[in-house]
Amino acid sequence: MKFPMRGLYAITQTENKSGDAVINDVAAAIRGGAAIVQYRDKNPIDAPFLARELVKLCHRHNVPLLINDDIELAALVGADGVHLGREDGAAAQARKRLGNDAIIGVSCYNFVELAIAAQTQGATYAAFGRFFPSSSKPLAAPADIETLRQAKLTLTIPIVAIGGILPENAPQLLAAGADLLAVIGGLFDREPEQSARAYQALFHH
Repeated sequence: MKFPMRGLYAITQTENKSGDAVINDVAAAIRGGAAIVQYRDKNPIDAPFLARELVKLCHRHNVPLLINDDIELAALVGADGVHLGREDGAAAQARKRLGNDAIIGVSCYNFVELAIAAQTQGATYAAFGRFFPSSSKPLAAPADIETLRQAKLTLTIPIVAIGGILPENAPQLLAAGADLLAVIGGLFDREPEQSARAYQALFHH
């Protein structure tokens, strides 16, 4: 499945939620217009089961599903790709394991150099952040909006912004060069379908 060049990038909120609740959340986000979904679960109970269910749900709506951090789980459940952080191996390794059509995303934090390296290795997109204080990643190092501007001038792959993004503060990220907005709390702390619509509307101005 193709990577969407613009739009809302929904990341699952799994803390203290049942598998059913996570699936219902994601379904609502997709109804609201989420363009891509990432399954992120730091304390999974049955990751293969939930990942498979999310793949089925997303594919029914032609939305790609990525797995956070785990190349082997992505291969096992037939996900569309993987998102890699600093400790999760290189884009080239994921590309080799998952194939030419897989979506490979790489966390680049506040470093355009990391994004250039990832692009050279065949990454599909580069993610920068956190841009604003975030309850999901309270200890993450802050990223500078200027980094987005630099990345836009340098990269040919799409740019994802993450970290404390709300409909109110998102326009400055889009103006600086972000193509997609990756959101957890801003989407799933409230009613996900309406929240998703509020983000999705920003892409139609």
